[in-house]
Amino acid sequence: MAFDAGMLACVISEIRRIARGARIERVFQPERDEIVLQMRSFEGGRRLLINAGSASPRIGFTDTQKENPMTPPMLCMLLRKHLQGAKLSEIAQEGFERVVRITFETRDEMGFACKRHLIAEVMGKYSNLMFTDGDDKILSVLHPVDFTTSGLRQVLPGMRYELPPKQEKENPLSETREGFLARLASANPESSCDRYASSAYLGISATVSREIAYRANRESDRTLGATDPTALADAFFEIVDAIREERFAPCMVLEGDRPVEYAFCQLTHYGNNMTVKPFESAGALLDAFFGGRDREQHIRQRAADVLRILTAADTRIRRKLELQRGELADCEKGIEYKKMADLITGNLHLLQRGMRRVELTDYEDYREDGTFGTCVIELDTRLSPAANAQRFYKRYAKSKTARVELTRQIELGEAELKYIDSVFDALTHAETAADLAEIRDELYRSGYASRMKNYAASKKSSAPVVAEFRTSGGYRVLCGKNNLQNEYITHKLADKNDYWFHVKNLPGSHTVLITNGEEPSERDFTEAAEIAACFSKGADGQNVEVDYTLVRHVKKPAGGKPGLVIYHTNWSCIVTPNAQRIAAMRVQK
Repeated sequence: MAFDAGMLACVISEIRRIARGARIERVFQPERDEIVLQMRSFEGGRRLLINAGSASPRIGFTDTQKENPMTPPMLCMLLRKHLQGAKLSEIAQEGFERVVRITFETRDEMGFACKRHLIAEVMGKYSNLMFTDGDDKILSVLHPVDFTTSGLRQVLPGMRYELPPKQEKENPLSETREGFLARLASANPESSCDRYASSAYLGISATVSREIAYRANRESDRTLGATDPTALADAFFEIVDAIREERFAPCMVLEGDRPVEYAFCQLTHYGNNMTVKPFESAGALLDAFFGGRDREQHIRQRAADVLRILTAADTRIRRKLELQRGELADCEKGIEYKKMADLITGNLHLLQRGMRRVELTDYEDYREDGTFGTCVIELDTRLSPAANAQRFYKRYAKSKTARVELTRQIELGEAELKYIDSVFDALTHAETAADLAEIRDELYRSGYASRMKNYAASKKSSAPVVAEFRTSGGYRVLCGKNNLQNEYITHKLADKNDYWFHVKNLPGSHTVLITNGEEPSERDFTEAAEIAACFSKGADGQNVEVDYTLVRHVKKPAGGKPGLVIYHTNWSCIVTPNAQRIAAMRVQK
């Protein structure tokens, strides 16, 4: 769903209530399209996030910590120069547009009091962020817009800021009941009721428009002609009055554990298969909805080179295995070569040089009528019969050697394919740039760094930061997010009497239950197994089988890839991982 004007009004109300008068302590730009203002008010420290990207544009308080680039971008440096130490004096929405103006009181280079503005346009793919002086002269812009991009409005440094072109829609906050009913009476009665509010009024998303129609009809698929105008007006102004009076009820719709929609008001038009979860603040709602999505996008962008290497390796190995399996199937003809050579040797007295084809009796092919079958053999006319027999014997010997070598090569290829799958799985669990650096280092050790541009392994790497959890019984559970962390946990941190968990026959993380010489309860074992299942390729499945054993039984084979282990003595259990419950068990570092 889009970040609509109603959601923006909800966020602005929260920021104005909490952060008006706050001082800006730091300015960060963790992503190209994202600015974070760290501020301190009477209510404590807060982080205000402004995202002007096309994927998930928004503004609001956030508790999410992100890594910042070593060298700040130019816009970040400019904002630090002008805004560090400034006071947030006002935040306002421009009409009922998705445009917010944040005003700061600060001092210029000469020490005189002045004002600066951050203007964020939260408009999907047209989102932008402008930094202006007190007279709205643009000092810097995140996404410059010139004549080649738009003929309606240019946004460039040095120009005066202007609002986006107006839409041919009405402002719902200035609408009256009489005006609404008159506009409704002139609308097409065959039009869909659930689209009317979003098509006729500014800033109302499709989700909120459906909610208005549902509150009026108790269903969302009626036409305007079949809808009571009074009921639709009541539902419309119930939403609009809540915005005017700042009575917001932020909520998120979940399908299982997956976020589907969010809004500034209570959503009632979803069925029983969906869960509507209320939030106390807009910032917490936006963190919950966009947190996982932002992390996946962030990892996808920063891991593009790794994904390219792994995809190419996966394609190459699968193509090679297909060819090798075809050659191995051809090796089965080796028995036929020996048979033909034996028949030629046994019938040398019947054969002469220059014969192209012979049909010899096959005494191994005994039939029910008491006769024997025959075998047709193509001969090389340039060779003697004995030389033809030797030619088939050589083919037989070659096929025997090829069968052994191809079988070995196929086993190696399948093992390498499993390793590639494990690195693919590790990418899905990577959370920080350090996790990605460890995966790159692992690929370097495995011989893939030659395909990474300008990559060199670090001379001395710090200890991996692994995921840590606490079970209901208070036991520590350590979980690796990639193969280097898996090795570190299993062979460095774990005691031989701790318990080791891994999902069965699937790529996944090594998980260790630290026992400290005690015997954990059945519930602690189950929770550790659920963590292992959650950090594996079977995370979205049900009834996932997990192997577990003592660490002393887990061995690394000589010359094995990072993270590869073998074990023979183990138990197994069946669990269904719950991502939310496991997230609540995690120890924040």
